Amino acid sequence: MKLSMSTNAFKKYSLEDAIEIIAEVGYAGIEILGDTPHILPMAAEPERYAQIGRQIAAAGLTPANVNAFTLFALGDTYHPSWIEPDAADRRVRQEHTEASLHFAAAIGCPNISTEPGGPTDRLDPDAALDRFEQGVRAVLPTARQTGTRLLIEPEPDLLIERWEQIEEFLARFDDEPVGLNFDAGHFFCVGQDPAALIRSHGAFIEHVHIEDIAANRVHQHLVPGDGAMDFAAIFDALREIDYDGFVTLELYPYQETAEEVARRGFDHLSRYL
Repeated sequence: MKLSMSTNAFKKYSLEDAIEIIAEVGYAGIEILGDTPHILPMAAEPERYAQIGRQIAAAGLTPANVNAFTLFALGDTYHPSWIEPDAADRRVRQEHTEASLHFAAAIGCPNISTEPGGPTDRLDPDAALDRFEQGVRAVLPTARQTGTRLLIEPEPDLLIERWEQIEEFLARFDDEPVGLNFDAGHFFCVGQDPAALIRSHGAFIEHVHIEDIAANRVHQHLVPGDGAMDFAAIFDALREIDYDGFVTLELYPYQETAEEVARRGFDHLSRYL
């Protein structure tokens, strides 16, 4: 089990500078923001992919994940989503995901993460889930071709936010390259115990996002140590299931103090390894 840092906290930095800082702090891995201002895979040339891969390797880092959740370059945090009313908008999300799968493969990253459908906007939940499934199935040929996993990240107030929902949705994709990006804080926000979920359903977990969350369970990412998350229990549970992947710290609200919080987070979480 190793610590990684997401570059989505470093939007005030170039991707090149973010890579060097994350390595210097001491993280073993890095999650690359597949969006502006770092790299929008669908708008980048293969040589750009190769350049990023070379710098990550030279810095002594391992690619932990490509974060293809947001799409600010063409919309916002959630839009275009997988469940937009307009098929053309849904196609943009699919193209972004396909390009992110190719980028991940080019830099030697085993997976990308994506949103869990998107905001429901009063859509019928069953219809929205079917629409989400159709979109995911549309990108599976690219996932198989690249050998890259598509990981869905449940989030509060989106189509899929609780464990029961993601477990049921993943059951639609038997033996397909689709899995779970386990964000411990997100499950805490919806009233579920991350450590208990890890112990009971650890086989589903392919990559982990972590952050602190306040005791009121409001979805606001905090620096580890500033909230109410029981990190000792979470890391103990990960050890119990023999999780040997990356735990990626995601602190996107701290763009003005990214380097400082990267160091604080690393120092706090390292005690649990």
